[in-house]
Formats: sequence, structure tokens, C-alpha cells
Amino acid sequence: MADGDRAASCEWFSAAALAGVAGMPGTERGVRKMAEREGWTARNRSKGKGFEYPWTDLPATTHAALLLAKRPAALASTGPVKRQGKANVSEARIHDAWKRYEAAPQHIKDIAGRRLRALQAVESLIAEGHSAVDARQAVAAQLQRENVRGASVASLYRWASDVAKVEKQHRLAMLLPEYSGRTATTEIPTEAWDLFKADFLRVEAPAASACYRRLESIAKVRGWALPHLRTFMRRIERELPRGVLVMARDGVEAFNRTFPSQERDRSVFHALEAVNADGHKFDVFVKWPDGTIGRPIMVGVQDLYSGKLLGYRIAETESADLARMAFRDVIENYGIPSKVWLDNGRGFASKMLTGGVANRFRFKVREDDPTGVLVAMGCEIHWATPYHGQAKPIERAWRDLCENVSKHPAFAGAYTGNNPTAKPENYGSKAVPLDTFVKFLQQEIAAHNAREGRESRVCAGRYSFDQAFNHSYAQSPIRKASTEQLRQLLLTAEVVKADSSDGSVRLADNRYWSEALGAYAGQKVILRFDPDALHTSVQVYTLSNAYLGEAECIAAVGFADTQAARDHARAKTQYRNATKKQLQAERRMDLATLVNQLPEAAPTDLPAPGVVAPLFGNKARPKPQMQPEVEQFARTGTDDSRVSALSDFLERAQASQTARFGWTPTEDDA
Repeated sequence: MADGDRAASCEWFSAAALAGVAGMPGTERGVRKMAEREGWTARNRSKGKGFEYPWTDLPATTHAALLLAKRPAALASTGPVKRQGKANVSEARIHDAWKRYEAAPQHIKDIAGRRLRALQAVESLIAEGHSAVDARQAVAAQLQRENVRGASVASLYRWASDVAKVEKQHRLAMLLPEYSGRTATTEIPTEAWDLFKADFLRVEAPAASACYRRLESIAKVRGWALPHLRTFMRRIERELPRGVLVMARDGVEAFNRTFPSQERDRSVFHALEAVNADGHKFDVFVKWPDGTIGRPIMVGVQDLYSGKLLGYRIAETESADLARMAFRDVIENYGIPSKVWLDNGRGFASKMLTGGVANRFRFKVREDDPTGVLVAMGCEIHWATPYHGQAKPIERAWRDLCENVSKHPAFAGAYTGNNPTAKPENYGSKAVPLDTFVKFLQQEIAAHNAREGRESRVCAGRYSFDQAFNHSYAQSPIRKASTEQLRQLLLTAEVVKADSSDGSVRLADNRYWSEALGAYAGQKVILRFDPDALHTSVQVYTLSNAYLGEAECIAAVGFADTQAARDHARAKTQYRNATKKQLQAERRMDLATLVNQLPEAAPTDLPAPGVVAPLFGNKARPKPQMQPEVEQFARTGTDDSRVSALSDFLERAQASQTARFGWTPTEDDA
């Protein structure tokens, strides 16, 4: 007798448990009378009142019903068990049976479970001494009473034959029905099926009924016999994966959402080790100082470890200059981040910021590209997908600011709505001055960073972004930028020309001056500046990018402001006195000493002429007659001696030529 059968033969059942079971009366009183009538062994119940009766005294029909109601041990197995001993059924067949069992729906698995319980019930009855025929008849009758489809003695024979050579742990899989329900479908003409898919699988997502009506109009002309629309839709669901349907009717973005997003653990960083930056346009109309009205754009930089917004700048448009100044605020106030995540927008992918990065994918990368300021500071640049929250967590911060800033009560009437169809009723009735917008924006960003109970992995529902950042920042290695590096992050203005008188320069209606500019009066220089602090100072460079110094802003004052006039005069006097002292220090020798050192002029001695042009026939040539007034100015007191000397020289030259060549000039030659 098997262990399970032996355990069943030792069981005791109360009249309440047996009432209504096959072969038993329907009430407890009827069960007790039947037990008295047939002389069953009875004993007092261990709990409660009444008697209980042993398994061995119950009829075979009741045995079959109780056995079928019990869950077989084989059902507890969730997969194939390694076989032991010699196998009569191939491993491949058993493996295929379990694969088919796991892929089957639950109602098919339940059928296999009922078949296994029926076979185990037959075996238990046979083990108790009943004949195999009686056992199968009793079990089949009970299955029929339970309205089990196909239950009969022949079925029990067939099921037993299916598992006759299979070990007990594999019986459940082998008893799985091989049928899978109705599979026959009405044939759809191939061309009709292709036309229906072409119409249905569009991003416009037309209704299936509309596609079917259009197909019906074509079928009437072609003479096709179309099945019902439900046949088309069942085939769509059966043959096309969900991803194909979503991509075809909802688009690529919806398809991307069907793939689980990656969870990135930012707790692996420390404060300021990694940041990400992005731009955001607020849904608020703002009036700028020049009178124009538009929606402001903010470029923000967020710490990835804590989620804190570290720096931001506001402007009318997103640009490389705006991103540059936002990073300058972060570097000046906190330090230099080691890793930076950016998208490939024109502002962030500009050569001014990221020039020299090998994996830049906006604009061409050339060998002679200038090194971007972030790259020069040793920042490791990473590129993220635009509008992708998993790649740029700052997108989550923008959602908070959209709610807390754009819909702030101070901006009522200036809110534009987050899309063209969500405009409020008071749309365009107000424009907020820029300074008012910046004031409330600063308040909301401070509140955003200070809000406690953040649910990020770092904050753990207990801390704010500020608290998480400060705790890590205090114990992390931070790189600081030098003054020279901070100057390189300032914006570069157009080349300006210094005033030819005092060397002052002008930028955006402001005037700047320093002593270093005096040497470049009338020359062109380069200015670097912070556009939000033009009233303080600018940094001055030569055209060759050599640093000259800082030039303070000289503010214009009222015409009758006597105090300002006195301050200006005092500063001018101090500058003049300092210059005089410097000049005196440079003049270590007075002018009288300089004059005494000058040498006296020496007399000029003319050297003898090297070559004198000849003049032939001077004696025979008649002397030209001059006018009295001409002769008065032409001759001098030394003319007679010079003429005599020249005549003697010419006579010697003629005699030398005669001796050498034997030639004497004639009168005509003379």
C-alpha cells in the first residue's frame, strides 16, 4: 500500500464531514443512523461533541468521492523532476510535455489535475482491496456526478495507458489534454487581408469598423466573400505582436514606453561629482526692460547626487552664453563638477563650452577646434537624449517648477497654458515685469531645494535636497576654480575702442575705466563681462587675449550732484598726484644735466672730389653773355680762382689723352 493510501486508511471522518458525500445520506442524522445500521466503528471526537468513523468502514463510492476531492501530491510539483532509474519514456518527450504544460492556460491545467486525481483515486481503491473494474466504475460515477466532461470508465483506461510507463512526478504533464480548443477560422482573401492591414496600421489610428467598410466597398467590385469584422480583429491579435500594433498606430514614442525604462542609481556619486543641465521655457508672459513681451527661458544646472538646483540664468532665448553663465555661477559658488550630462542642443553643444570633446555629435568636429571651457577645466562630458527624464533627472525638476512658478498667484493673467489647447480664459491679459518674475522664481527655487521628505534614494523620505547636498559636500573632495578660470567663463563682448583722451570704454550705455586702460587710449580692446552685473565691473583684454585688468563702472550722476562732483574731483586729484610721484621717480636726471651732456658741433671739412667731369675747348669757346641782373646773382667772389683751377685740370687731361691715344680734338669737337 502506498504511503498516501496508508494515510487515507487511517483517517477518521465526522458525520458532518460525510453528510452529502457520494454514497452517504445528506444529513448528519442520516449518517449516524447509517453507521448504527451497518455497524461502523465509532469513537468520540477529539474536539467537540459527537462521533467520528474510520475510512475502512466507508463504502467504495464514498472512498472515490473523498479521494477525488483531495489534492494530489504531484500537483505541488512546479516542473519536471530529474528521473531516477531506467526510463521507459524518452527525456525529450517528458521535456516537451512540461514545456506544453507551462505554456497552457490554467483551465487546461485544471483538467490535467482532475485526471490525475481520478487515477490516484482508482489506485487507492484497488489498494484497499476493490477490484480494478469496481474502482474505475466508482470513480467514473463520481466524476459524472461532478459533471466532468468526458468522464467514463473508458476514459480512465485511456488516461492510465498514457502514464503507464511514466514516473509519478511526470504524470501531471503527460495528462494535459492535447486539444487547444476551436482553431478553425474562416479564410480571408490574401489581398483583402493586406488591404485591411494597410488601412488599419496607420498612426492616424482609424477605427476597425471604418477600415472594414472601406474594404467592403472594394470587395463588392472584386467579388470577394469577406468574413465578419471579428475574424479580422482576432487575426490581428493573433498574428501581430503588441509592439507592432503600438508602433503602427501610436508612434515610436509610445512604442518606446512599452520597453521598461532603466533605473539609474544616483547614490553612487557624491555632491558635485556629477551634474546635468537643461533649458526650460516658462509658460508665463514677461515684460523685458526694452518693452518686449515673451516667455523667459531658464538654463539650470542640477546636482545628480542630491537633486539640488545649483545655478540658473534667465534670458529671452537659449544660447551658449546663457549656459556658460549658469555654469559659471555653479563653479564660482560650489566648485568644478567632474562629470556633466548635457543634451545636444545648440547652446550646450557649442564649441565655446564643449569644443574638443571627441563624441560631440552636433556641428563638425575638427582638429583645430578651440578647447571648450568645461573641457579645459577637466569636466567629463556626456550626451543625453533630449526630453528624456531617465537620462536627465532635471526634467523632473521642471515639472515641479511648472506647477509652482508658472501658476503662481502673482502671475495670474500672465499664465499661457502648457499647450495651445490649454489656454486659460484670462490668456494674455497681463505681462509680469522681469524683476518681479525673477524675485518669485528665486523664492520658489529656494523652496524647491529646501522641501523636506524627498522620496529619492538619497533623501529616503527624510531629507531635503539642500540637506542631502550639504551633508555630502562637507565630506567630499571638491575642485575649486582659480580667478583666471572664472574670468574665462565670462562672456566676450564685441571689440570696443578706448577713448582717445582718458582710455575709458563703453558697453551697453555704461562707462568703464582703470589705470591700465590709459596706456591703450585710442586703441581697441576686448571686454569680458557678466550680463547680469554690468553695473559693477568688466574684465579687459588686449586683442591678443592678454589680460589687462578690471575696469570699474563709472556711473553717470545728476548735473547738480555736488557730493558726486567732490568725490570725482578727489579721485582725480589722487590719480594725478600718484601719477606725478611715479613720473618724478622715473625722472632721476634734470634737464640742465641733460643739456650739459650734449656735445658741441664740430667744423665741417669737405673731402677732395674723386672725379671731375671734363670740359673741352674752354679757351676757344666764347664766353656766354649774361644779362646784367643775371650776372649780378650768378657770380661770386671765388669764381675766378675756381675757373682757373678747372682750366689747368682740363689742359692736363687733354695732354694725357694725346699721349695715350695720339688724338687731338679739332675745333669742331671743341
